[in-house]
Amino acid sequence: MSTKNKVAIFSVLAVLTLAVISGTSIIVVGSVSARNSTEQQSSEAGSTSSTAAGKVSIIEEASEMGDQAYDPNSVKVKSGDTVTWTNDDSQIHTVTSGTDSSDPNTGKEFDSSMLSQNQTFSHKFTTAGEFPYFCQLHPTMVGKVIVVS
Repeated sequence: MSTKNKVAIFSVLAVLTLAVISGTSIIVVGSVSARNSTEQQSSEAGSTSSTAAGKVSIIEEASEMGDQAYDPNSVKVKSGDTVTWTNDDSQIHTVTSGTDSSDPNTGKEFDSSMLSQNQTFSHKFTTAGEFPYFCQLHPTMVGKVIVVS
């Protein structure tokens, strides 16, 4: 079970517990999404995921997730492919190349600037290699794009 799913379950349980303690009647309505088992296992194991479209999500509560803030992390694409990041969190984030703000190459390969909720940023990778990135506002949020020939 992914951290995101555990957090969601815990949140629902916390609300239900508070309702029982306070004697309040509540109705909980939610939605559940499922991924195929291969995709789920690779993201939970933190392994590299190869996506045809090169899509990466900045997950909810990302600022507290460290290297699990980007899903998938790492993403593997071919040279010439474009990776698109979507901010699925309510907080503002960035997608900035480099290892951290002290890296002399920070932002030289790509930099999204500020991304609000549901905004996207895309970058076309034209050379093979490993491209680390992070959020300038939440530097523990780190990810990597692996580009193969």
